[in-house]
Amino acid sequence: MKQQVIIIGAGASGLTAAIQAARQGASVTVLEHTSKPGKKLLSTGNGKCNLTNLTTPEGAYRGSQSWFIKRVLENITVEQTLEFFRDLGLVLTDRNGYVYPNSGQAASVLEALLFELDHLGVSIITDCQVQEIKKDLSLVTSKGKKQADALILAAGSMAAPKTGSDGSGYELAKALGHHIIKPLPALVQLKCREKWYKQAAGVRTEASVTLKIDGKTEAADRGELQFTDYGISGIPVFQVSRFAARGLDAGHKVTAELDLLPSMDFNSARQLLSERAKRLDYRPAEEFLNGVLNHKLARILLREAGIGSAGIVKDIAPAQIKKLAAVLKGLKTEILAANSFDQAQVCSGGIDTREVDPDTMESKLISGLYLAGEILDADGICGGYNLQWAWSCGILAGTCAGRGTSCGHPVTPDKGKRDLSGKHGQKRRMPFEHTVMQKKQGQE
Repeated sequence: MKQQVIIIGAGASGLTAAIQAARQGASVTVLEHTSKPGKKLLSTGNGKCNLTNLTTPEGAYRGSQSWFIKRVLENITVEQTLEFFRDLGLVLTDRNGYVYPNSGQAASVLEALLFELDHLGVSIITDCQVQEIKKDLSLVTSKGKKQADALILAAGSMAAPKTGSDGSGYELAKALGHHIIKPLPALVQLKCREKWYKQAAGVRTEASVTLKIDGKTEAADRGELQFTDYGISGIPVFQVSRFAARGLDAGHKVTAELDLLPSMDFNSARQLLSERAKRLDYRPAEEFLNGVLNHKLARILLREAGIGSAGIVKDIAPAQIKKLAAVLKGLKTEILAANSFDQAQVCSGGIDTREVDPDTMESKLISGLYLAGEILDADGICGGYNLQWAWSCGILAGTCAGRGTSCGHPVTPDKGKRDLSGKHGQKRRMPFEHTVMQKKQGQE
């Protein structure tokens, strides 16, 4: 009799897991509480779906158990993931290390997954609320009772609730005895104390953002910084935001220093300003930074350095030049809060990964229960890393659940390499010729 696998959640991880479980010969059913599968996937990469990244820098993934994340990503690698999607017929393009479908459409990725699920005979039941999971893997749902031989919980987190991530999976896991590390918003904008943000709203500029907790540097990133009427946004802010959210939640003082001339050091910035003061001594003082930074931001910086709008550049004292250089290289701002889950791309926190086997994704508490994707205490930076986590978890959990692989027994014993073939080692269907298309450096 076929292994009966039920998957809760039709997101990136759940759909991937369903394909892999079915390829092992299992009978697979996916339960989704919204009206359509893959809704959040459609919004990834601004609708273009940055599938993964060919390089993984230090600190790309965060969580309380970094060894666990590393192990899962070693079990199912980026190259295995690329092969998985090539097998679905996707032509992939490499944009300076960021991998996208060549169509430039996230819908292409979702459709490829759904085509394969249909081909494999996987049943997707939408508008189905899971109300209870019992330890024997029987389920009570809004559409009746169900029984599984293996159950994969891939219900997502609390980020972007409009796409279906409502946090319900945490409660299901908690009821089964799993511990939940408090979920908090990540890859999100930050709210700041200073009143001048309303004047700078809409300004974008290259900058480095250094986040400090109780005065100690916790994280830093560089990129296009965006000022909003309440604080700061942009990729470098997103990258450090999870640390801000967790620091604030723990009751610490969180600040940021904004380096608005990141391409030069303090002495170079001071010299630049001193030379401008000599060359442009006839100009109005309020126009001193014209051509250096956006004029709305420039006026704020001059004020922060104690340089008034009256007078001319010649009147600016050397001490004020030094202060202005310090402001440009380290504009200080106090962080009051991270934006809500509504604006967050992902969450930090989730199911404690010490309770999950990284070689199978099976729960160490409940036999036959597998956990995958964003519901776990693991989050990545921008650039395809969170999707790679979803794919790796889904492929591994689906393969193991479909085979009935029990906790503590890896899929294969060959130094962590995972066999993704079908049941009994049969070769997978390879219906399409596939390549990764390389684009010229800098080409979008």
